[in-house]
Amino acid sequence: MDTKKKILTIPNVLSMIRIAMIPVIVWLYCVEKNYGWAGGLLLLSGATDVVDGFIARHFHMISDLGKVLDPIADKLTQATVLVCLLMRFPLMVLPLVLMVLKETFMSVTGLLVIRRTGVVISADWHGKAATVLLYATMVLHIFWENISDAQSALFIGASVVMIAISFFLYGRDNVTALKKEKTERESLSANT
Repeated sequence: MDTKKKILTIPNVLSMIRIAMIPVIVWLYCVEKNYGWAGGLLLLSGATDVVDGFIARHFHMISDLGKVLDPIADKLTQATVLVCLLMRFPLMVLPLVLMVLKETFMSVTGLLVIRRTGVVISADWHGKAATVLLYATMVLHIFWENISDAQSALFIGASVVMIAISFFLYGRDNVTALKKEKTERESLSANT
């Protein structure tokens, strides 16, 4: 059976669980001010992200839905936690705004690349590094209640730099793919 079309796979269920954890994290952090539990749930969400990727690749459970659901769960979790952290750490607006800009640009150009070339540009080392650094920054800010302004700014700054690097590299790849497709299309038109 073709697993690409399956909906109920273990990785997809784990992604759905991660999405369902988001309102609980918000409630624990913003309403209950229980940072330990909120941070613990964020760590659990991150662990399920790693596990669902491992299961999908090693047990051949990669599905079309999973290719969409997994990054949606990631970005919703990241954006929501950054918004929660803004209550205590105003500088969190920097990675939040940059992440929204990056993801919007990547979604538009990525869809254009897929539509015009049929090629999906997969995640690269810099995207994974940006995600790991952002999660580390969020977790530190949740658990480390007495983090100094300088330490906070250092971690936030490192995340912003890595997100910016990833934004530039993914953007370059997508724009290059679109230019290449346009050149090939124009060359084909000229030859007919």
